[in-house]
Amino acid sequence: MENYRFQRSFAEEATLSSKLFNLLEIVFPGARLTELAENARKLGVAWEDASTPFARFGDDGSLIAHVGVLEIPMRLMGKDVIVGGVHAVSTHPDHRRRGYYREIMNEVLDYCDKRYETLVLTTSNPEFYQPFGFRFLQEHSFQATCSSSGGTNGMRLLDTSDVDDVKLLHRLLETRAPVSNIVGIYNEKPLFVVIEASRALYYFPELDCIACMEIQDNQLLLFDLVAPQIFALQDLIERIPQPIQNCCIYFSPDCLNTDVKPSPEKLEGDSCLMVRGTFTPEHQKFMLPRSARC
Repeated sequence: MENYRFQRSFAEEATLSSKLFNLLEIVFPGARLTELAENARKLGVAWEDASTPFARFGDDGSLIAHVGVLEIPMRLMGKDVIVGGVHAVSTHPDHRRRGYYREIMNEVLDYCDKRYETLVLTTSNPEFYQPFGFRFLQEHSFQATCSSSGGTNGMRLLDTSDVDDVKLLHRLLETRAPVSNIVGIYNEKPLFVVIEASRALYYFPELDCIACMEIQDNQLLLFDLVAPQIFALQDLIERIPQPIQNCCIYFSPDCLNTDVKPSPEKLEGDSCLMVRGTFTPEHQKFMLPRSARC
């Protein structure tokens, strides 16, 4: 049986969750991580059920460093695999430059290398992870030209305060088809709910689809689709009641049956994707959906 010095269990340590979110609020001010996690709990998805924490405590019992590990079901180049996601990497400012981060990361990588062929993380500080074998991969967004003057009103806002809409969200997340066969996600809830459920989600009844999207003037920004079957982009466009002239797609559009122009991009400004181990789409043009970025 493996014995890891820093591995912990939220279920067995009652105060660990509150200590972790206190640390995250200090390290990532303004990210609203406590609020997002609490919102996810209200929707029936507990972050603590999904993440394996590796934690370093001080002599006074305070949490001074943490690295979490998630399991992310991905479709990569047509093959369904379980990828390890490294997230919530944090060290209290008063305890930095003492080797705690390196100690925990070495243990985390030993744990992960026995379980996953691929690890992923997203960060604005790639230099922190390169010494541990992570490498930067260039991602791409995809521009599609549209010519819709406004279709029928075939969409509505999902209401996460309504019990039936919450059931709908769970059903679609559990039965979703990967949005792409190059890089797609299936049957994953915690990341999606934490990242997306506090944003506007749109339900298209005729397509039985939830879309993570924004509309700016006549441009559609499309971040993810959650549906039992992926359909042509035009099927979505014609159910949006306002004119759409172009669409920027922030995931691999190979299933959308539309012509696109790829452009190198970092999602949300400076979010770099880093991988460790095998990543079969490495030489393809792709983007990891926003809803799966840890």
